[in-house]
Amino acid sequence: MAVFSPVQYLQTLIYFEGIASETLAYLSGQMTHRPYEPGEMIFLEGDPCAGLCILESGRIKIYKVNAEGVEHVMHILGDRNTFNDIAAVDGGVNPANAAALSESVVWHLPHESLYEAVQRDKRLSMNVIRSLTSRVRGLVRQIEDLALYSVLVRLARFLLHQAEDESLSGPGVTRAAIAAHLATTPQTISTLLRELEGTGAIRFNRHEILIVNETLLRGIAML
Repeated sequence: MAVFSPVQYLQTLIYFEGIASETLAYLSGQMTHRPYEPGEMIFLEGDPCAGLCILESGRIKIYKVNAEGVEHVMHILGDRNTFNDIAAVDGGVNPANAAALSESVVWHLPHESLYEAVQRDKRLSMNVIRSLTSRVRGLVRQIEDLALYSVLVRLARFLLHQAEDESLSGPGVTRAAIAAHLATTPQTISTLLRELEGTGAIRFNRHEILIVNETLLRGIAML
């Protein structure tokens, strides 16, 4: 169950930072929340807009499935992240699938409510623009990694990002999820982890990956 009231929770999020109190009160009255079990769908690609989603707690994945049924995880998100931002702004269909990786609690804000609030509050509109541009930059980096770098380099980069962003670890963030995010297989991830361990960059077991030489790992990551 949710820990905060809608108003209290919105006040903690950068997405709603600095917006007028009346806008905050309006949005909080439009929000609903619900818990999700591991593996439960939050919304499907192509379905009518699910609105803006805010992850209060847990881990979720945003993903697409190709014609052969292979899953590619675009984002792994943790506490206090927003998702489905694009559909929430333009009211179009959901551009990807979303599912819980662990027990999660998600707040839902309808597109119509966000759209009305953006028209009222200039600060909120700027926050939305910043959020969308950040998403675009992230996707550009992801496309660059997939197109230009080997799986080993991508894994090294992921491990460095994981050390900085707790959303990329924790319940539900399995090697299968990481493999789907890096466009490879769990077996390849295991093989490359052993290779990285052999270089002295990391140490790992079934439950934990520890960076023991960040400088070396950054070199492998070409950073």
